Amino acid sequence: MAVYTDVNENELSAFLKAYPVGELLSYKGIAEGTENSNFLVHASTGSYILTLYEKRVDKADLPFFLGLMGHLARKGISCPLPVTAHDGTVIGTLAGRPAVIITFLEGLSLRRPTAAHCGEVGKALAALHLAGRDFPMHRPNALAIDGWRKLWAASRERADEVEPGLAAEVDADFAEFERNWPADLPQGIIHADLFPDNVFFLGEKLSGLIDFYFACDDLYAYDVATCLNAWCFEKDFSFNLTKGTALLAGYQSVRPLGGDEKAALPILARGSALRFMLTRLYDWLIIPNGGLVMKRDPTEYIRRMRFHRAIRSPSEYGLI
Repeated sequence: MAVYTDVNENELSAFLKAYPVGELLSYKGIAEGTENSNFLVHASTGSYILTLYEKRVDKADLPFFLGLMGHLARKGISCPLPVTAHDGTVIGTLAGRPAVIITFLEGLSLRRPTAAHCGEVGKALAALHLAGRDFPMHRPNALAIDGWRKLWAASRERADEVEPGLAAEVDADFAEFERNWPADLPQGIIHADLFPDNVFFLGEKLSGLIDFYFACDDLYAYDVATCLNAWCFEKDFSFNLTKGTALLAGYQSVRPLGGDEKAALPILARGSALRFMLTRLYDWLIIPNGGLVMKRDPTEYIRRMRFHRAIRSPSEYGLI
């Protein structure tokens, strides 16, 4: 459940008066998401999303996230827009948390995306990369290799509780990344978390991208690799080649990958799988039950890591 901080009706009504959204009609918590508290708000001028930023989000990063959403929207990317208050500010305070009102996007996130949906995601990701090229703000990726090392240092001692031998396996991965992680590939603003719950569809048509709270500067191909992990594996942990082919073809129809980016996909996908395994492992082992975190089993990303480790050619992802 992604409502960690409750909001009462009187507090919310008073908060909304600072924004040009009209009177509060109704509101309810939103279960999706793992980082912040989210509410669907119905006001007299329409529907909005209220987000309260919990302790895992640094308030100093909010101008980057919110500014990026506005920039991308102006460039034609369908994403929510922060609502500006009457005094010209965007970020307010509600229930002791930084809070914003953003516009509501129609659509549904998918539990069982098809290859056609994956193709649309590829196109949207490439369009986002192009649209973000002239965004003037920058944010380093806090969950690049240095960030992974911090998570691993906190989790390593107990890693074999999840799977025997996992500690040695991950140590070997880090050693290889130290030697071979690509550094000179095209880079810019990436979403870094474009999972199915962050993409809305109306039928087979993509209607919007949401949740930019991991966005940062990093390799474009790393973002592509993350989408392969997020969209192209089935419940039995098998890789769906048809979905991979569609996602990569969709991406390249908008922004063709360079030869060096294609060659780097296996190690980037392996690193991306490690990144999501480590955040899950850390939460699974270190964060107390009942904290402000929805714990997720790291096992599925251990399986993805092993799949990518066995890849010998980027064509095995469906790259044509």
